[in-house]
Amino acid sequence: MTDWDRTASQIRRAEEARRRIRIRTEPVLPVITAPPAGNGAAAPQEHSVVFDIRDISLYYGQSRALAGTSLKIYRNQVTAVIGPSGCGKSTFIRSLNRMNDPIPGFRIDGQVLYHGHDLYGSKANRVEVRRRIGMVFQKPNPFPKSIYDNVAWAARNLGMKHRLDERVEQALIQAALWEEVKDRLKDSALGLSGGQQQRLCIARAIAIEPDVLLLDEPASALDPVATASIEDLMHNLKHRFTIVIVTHNMQQAARVADRTAFFSLDTTGPVRVGTLIEYGDTDTIFRHAADPRTRDYVAGKFG
Repeated sequence: MTDWDRTASQIRRAEEARRRIRIRTEPVLPVITAPPAGNGAAAPQEHSVVFDIRDISLYYGQSRALAGTSLKIYRNQVTAVIGPSGCGKSTFIRSLNRMNDPIPGFRIDGQVLYHGHDLYGSKANRVEVRRRIGMVFQKPNPFPKSIYDNVAWAARNLGMKHRLDERVEQALIQAALWEEVKDRLKDSALGLSGGQQQRLCIARAIAIEPDVLLLDEPASALDPVATASIEDLMHNLKHRFTIVIVTHNMQQAARVADRTAFFSLDTTGPVRVGTLIEYGDTDTIFRHAADPRTRDYVAGKFG
């Protein structure tokens, strides 16, 4: 079963879920003037906290994939997650909207607070979590439906049918795809190019008006021209959404991210485990990193 199949199954059970307490956020959040964030990163003074991640460890069965990690992610910024393969980057980003939950043996220690609400608390509604915190995966995964029906799919399933045509159009405009597809909305989405399909998946995610977009290596399978389109799109979308992106492309992180989190493997114990090494504004991470492991990674000495 795919991630989208699991989400669809949960949405079909939304009638039962509506009886549970949902996560709510205020329309306008206060400016955060908190002390320094986790791992030595100073807190931005003009952006409120969206995620406050407190000493989380992530497990698959008895195997720990990520060790005690703390950081804060801020509104209307692009936060890049970088690091070598196998250090828990994708596991981390998927924990921000509970996409790991269906994996047998998965569990989490610590807290992921979203606007102050514990995402893993007993009263959290997973359907509502995933509505507010959308995700786009590494490989474009359009449904075998029309372009229009792809964008409208989640909105229909969530009962957001009022002015649906306008909702679809606005999502495609925000995803910088409208001008390319406006005359063929009934055509199959499978006929789009790879870059167009990925922008369609972004349009599908933002059509239900999320607060956050999680992008797990969204350009890794795309050519340079399509990659540039996705990067330009991130610059535009961050004015409306908070974006967290996993990328193996350090140049991409340097181009698009306001803040960067460097994950790597901790080899000091008997078992290698992923952990957050350093987190800060992107210029500091790439030019003046405090940890020698960060400096070595961004210099290309390992990867």
